[in-house]
Amino acid sequence: MRSTTIFRLLAALLPLVSPQGVSAAVACTNKFTAVTAANAIKALHPGWNLGNTLDAVPDEGSWNNAPATPALLDQIKARGFKSIRIPVTWAYHFDTTSPSWTVNPTFMTRVETVVDQALAAGFSVVLNVHHDSWVWADQTVAGANTTMILEKFTSLWSQIGTKFACKSSSLIFEAINEPTGSTQEHGDLLNKMNANFLDVINKAGGFNPQRVVSLSGLGQDILKTTQFFKRPTTYPNQPWAIQFHYYSPYDFIFSAWGKTIWGSDADKAALEADFDMLHGNFSGVPAFIGEWDASVSSTEVAARWKYNDFFIKTTNKYGYSAIIWDNGDDQYNRTAAFWKDPVGIDVLFNAVAGKGNALADSTTDINAASQNTSAYLWHKVGAAVTDVEVPYILNGNKLSGVKDSKGKTLSSSDYTMSSAGVLKLSKSYLSTLYSTTTKPGAIATLTLSFSASPNLTLQVYQFATPILPSSSSTYSLNSLDAAVDLHIPITYQGLPRVAAIRALREDGSILVDDWTQYLGPLQKGRMTYGDWGFDDKGLTVWAAGVAKLKASGGQGVRVLVEFWPRWEGNSVEVRFTV
Repeated sequence: MRSTTIFRLLAALLPLVSPQGVSAAVACTNKFTAVTAANAIKALHPGWNLGNTLDAVPDEGSWNNAPATPALLDQIKARGFKSIRIPVTWAYHFDTTSPSWTVNPTFMTRVETVVDQALAAGFSVVLNVHHDSWVWADQTVAGANTTMILEKFTSLWSQIGTKFACKSSSLIFEAINEPTGSTQEHGDLLNKMNANFLDVINKAGGFNPQRVVSLSGLGQDILKTTQFFKRPTTYPNQPWAIQFHYYSPYDFIFSAWGKTIWGSDADKAALEADFDMLHGNFSGVPAFIGEWDASVSSTEVAARWKYNDFFIKTTNKYGYSAIIWDNGDDQYNRTAAFWKDPVGIDVLFNAVAGKGNALADSTTDINAASQNTSAYLWHKVGAAVTDVEVPYILNGNKLSGVKDSKGKTLSSSDYTMSSAGVLKLSKSYLSTLYSTTTKPGAIATLTLSFSASPNLTLQVYQFATPILPSSSSTYSLNSLDAAVDLHIPITYQGLPRVAAIRALREDGSILVDDWTQYLGPLQKGRMTYGDWGFDDKGLTVWAAGVAKLKASGGQGVRVLVEFWPRWEGNSVEVRFTV
């Protein structure tokens, strides 16, 4: 820990640090249409993040995505998104021999190319300094050189400000992504960084003095922003907005500790209270959400649709614009050019337009022992076929029809829909889907059409308990390497997804996070994300999770692997012995 006295001395000196690499002011020959911050932020809604691309480390193609192309931007534009946030990690593209940390010209030109392509496609664009916040600008690490951080940050924005000085007013500068820190001292340094950011982009000239900028507090977190952020007093005429990020509730968004449900009154009240906190502390300041996401890979379908709907309704209520995070796996498959959850995106856009979405219903009770969802229709192998009721949240909509996987419209004898939103599928119709010879897995996808809402899908599955090879049912903890992932093959018999894993010692005590004993039955004893993952071949206990298994206090561990549907008995147990 640095001493408070030394830190305060450094903080006092920081405003005296002269910006590095400030060039002569740029003179532009093109025209610039000035825009207010309020209108610029309004034009962002809804937006999409070009994640894991120019922010990838060390290069654009290093993380799961090919380089950005005009074709990709056109696809995003065609879907209806109004803005692109372009995260850029500059850290690995500096000339380290230069005292002013000059950006490699080739990389700077590449960033400019992508920005120009996005502007040409008609997007509003937010350009930022991204993972640099933890690569070289992390002021929380022991011995952090805060003088260097400020100098390097100032030099970088002088170069960016000069390069992009003559771009149109559709380009917004974002000072830095999720700056680190949690104390007043950290907040003070960030406030100085924001002041230097304004100083150097203005001195770079061009249209920058009229350009809308995005400022933010520590972590782009609502609470820390309200606690520590102060808008620099310099350049009072600079149009500006406040940006924050929202990944809450954390356990639902990241599928942590078995949290696969969302949508209770308490859930909604918590989200609205967060938004209201920022609104109350920054009255009259345009604000936008630069990142938010309920990932297709992590969240349950019906809960995700409900989250998307309420999230956007609440942004509309407070006048916030929202730019969804997408790393190339969360929402849009860039290689095959398809939306992984098109219904979820439809729900988003319908909510942006202020229209009521019909929604699949799902369990919201945190004390429930099992979980139901009307995004799926589950039928257990060998169970009798009966009439089935599936609840929906109509939000003023009326069901106008149901079609099967082949596009055939179901007849009135196949189903009914009550005014309360209960879809009843008849035994006679369901008998055409299930039989004694029907194998587990996806059976059909029904499409439900509504009067003023996007279509919803109801995925029909037949399932049985997955099969765990006998060779993978027991492992010796002593033989496991805590630095190596453990892959456990599983033969799925239904939806090929793991829902959660519960880890108990042989004496019945919770292996990790014993505070989960106070959570409901669906979360008690569950391990968190980062400890495990899955694919269509089975479960992976990541090295971090293996280390926790091995630290069991000399006891064996019983891991219950739970599947969809999250009903009693739809699980397999893996034993870890000592």
